[in-house]
Amino acid sequence: MRHRSNRSNNGQSTEIDMTPMLDIVFIMLIFFIVTTSFVKESGIDVNRPTAQTAERKEQGHIIVSIKPNGEIWIDKRQVDIRAVRANVARLHAENPLGSVIIAADKDTKVNVLVQVMDQIRLAGITNASIATETESQ
Repeated sequence: MRHRSNRSNNGQSTEIDMTPMLDIVFIMLIFFIVTTSFVKESGIDVNRPTAQTAERKEQGHIIVSIKPNGEIWIDKRQVDIRAVRANVARLHAENPLGSVIIAADKDTKVNVLVQVMDQIRLAGITNASIATETESQ
C-alpha cells in the first residue's frame, strides 16, 4: 500500500506563507497612524461671541474653555483658576509650537476671562487668541 503525503512530487510544501502579507498590513497600519492628524477639542461646548474681524486659525494646540458660570476646562478636565498657569505651561512645554486659544462663552464674565489671560501670560505665552464665530451679514 502506498503512503500519501502532503508534499508534491518534488518534495516542497504546498502551504502558502502569509508572513509577507502580514508585514505589508502592519506597515500600512503604521503609515496611517503616523499620518493621521489629531484634532484637540476642549471637551465642552461654548457659545462663542461673534466678531467681524474673526480669522480662522487651523492649529490651536492648547485650548482653554470658559463656561458661562466661570468653570475653566483645559484638556477635557475642569481646573481651578490657580491651576491654569501650571497646566498651560506643561502643555506648552510638550508642544512649544502650539498656540493657545481661549474659547470663552459669550455670557462669561470679563473678570474670569481677564484672570485666565493673566495666568496664561504668567505661563510665558504672550500671544493667546480668543475664539469667536464669524459674523454673518
